[in-house]
Amino acid sequence: MTGVIEQKLTAQGIVLHEPASPVANYVGFVRTGNLLVVSGQVCFDAEGKLVAKGKLGADVSIEQGNAAARACAINLLAQLKAALGDLDKVVRVVRLGGFINSTPDFLDGPKVMNGASDLMVAVFGDKGRHARTTVGVASLPADAAVEVEGLFEVA
Repeated sequence: MTGVIEQKLTAQGIVLHEPASPVANYVGFVRTGNLLVVSGQVCFDAEGKLVAKGKLGADVSIEQGNAAARACAINLLAQLKAALGDLDKVVRVVRLGGFINSTPDFLDGPKVMNGASDLMVAVFGDKGRHARTTVGVASLPADAAVEVEGLFEVA
């Protein structure tokens, strides 16, 4: 039987896929004690295609960026599932870090990152409320529009 969190995902039409393998010398996640750090996840969909490619403030809209951040959050959840086997073992979403591929004058990074934050709260409720950092960057791997990393308290 699936857990409460996976039932919430299913109700929202979200199916977790096999998480992407690291493309360099790092691992997808590290657990130390009751903390699980998930490496940055770019905005690939289940087929491995970017949800949004390019720069916010140029060729990517805030709405497209928001959807890309949501896709990153789904990829974080896939990594959590791989690490824990059961998403109900997540005690708290502690922190999300967002990297927004953007022009130097783009000021709406927080609106983009809401795509990831809103999903965490929708899935985990109050324990999905988290600290957050949003940073505009000059580029991301594969010219992805967004990358998100996470820190989670787990049982």
